Amino acid sequence: MAIAAPFAFEVRYVIELILLVFALIVQGVALVHVITQRSDAFAAVGTLPKGAWAAILAVCLVLTLLGFGPISLFGLVGIAAGLIYLLDVRTGLRDLRGGRGNSW
Repeated sequence: MAIAAPFAFEVRYVIELILLVFALIVQGVALVHVITQRSDAFAAVGTLPKGAWAAILAVCLVLTLLGFGPISLFGLVGIAAGLIYLLDVRTGLRDLRGGRGNSW
């Protein structure tokens, strides 16, 4: 039976910590952005309503904070939801405004 190197658990801990910080940043930024947007803009873009995005991102953020972590199913769904919002919906909202406003 093979035995892992003594530092293997430390490496895994560091990788999970980096992923946790990344997940919290992505989900937090997406949640703050969805809260600061107008609700009628979501219908104009043709995506889920503002309340649905806020609920999805808030639940994922809370589950990630409760200790499920970024490697769990909830963590991966949260990262995916945050990235989908930031890369797709946020750019649609920005294009709807004509590129004006805050750029984050």
